[in-house]
Amino acid sequence: MRIKYFLVMNLQSYQRQIIGYHGCDSKVAAAILRGESLKPSGNEYDWLGRGIYFWEYGPDRALAWAREKHKSPAVVGALINLGVCFDLLDTRHTEILTPAFDDYRVDLAKRGMKLPENSDDPEQLRRNRDCAFLNWMIETLDHAGTMRFQTVRGVFQEGGHAFPGSGIYVKSHIQVAVRDSACIIGYFRPSSPA
Repeated sequence: MRIKYFLVMNLQSYQRQIIGYHGCDSKVAAAILRGESLKPSGNEYDWLGRGIYFWEYGPDRALAWAREKHKSPAVVGALINLGVCFDLLDTRHTEILTPAFDDYRVDLAKRGMKLPENSDDPEQLRRNRDCAFLNWMIETLDHAGTMRFQTVRGVFQEGGHAFPGSGIYVKSHIQVAVRDSACIIGYFRPSSPA
C-alpha cells in the first residue's frame, strides 16, 4: 500500500478530548446511563464508516436527528478522547485519500467487485462509497500493523443554505465515529431537555 510510509511518519495520537452527543431512543439513553455500552453502527451508508456516531459539540443537532428517527427521542452526552484519529478536517489526513482510493479501486478490481456509489440526492445522505472506502482503508492499515485508528472525524455541510447566496448550511456539523469504545471516557445526561 503506497500510503503506508506516509502514515507511519505523519500520524500520531491526538489525546484530545471532546464532548459528543448521540441521538437515540429514550430507552437506549436510559440503558446507556445505567452503564450499558452503545453498539457501533455497521450500516453500508454511514458517512465515516463503522463506529459509534456522535455530533461534536452538537446537542441540538443530535436531538433533531433523534426526533426524525424515534418516537421517544433522547440525547446522551459523552466525553471522548479522540486517540489515534483519522481527522478529515486536517490536510495531513485528507491528502492520502486520493492515493489510498486508487489502491482501493485496484483491490476491488482484483476481487471482481463493483465500486459502491454514494446516493445521488443533493445532500448525499447515503454514503455507501465513503463508508466502504474508509472501512477498507482503516482496516487495511490495521491488518498491516501500520496504524490502528480509534476514531474518524469529519465535517459535513447539510441542509439548505442559511440565506440566499450563502455558503453556510443550516445543518452543518462535525461528526465523530468512535471505532474503539475505549475512547469513550464516560456518558452523561445533557442539561438541555430531550
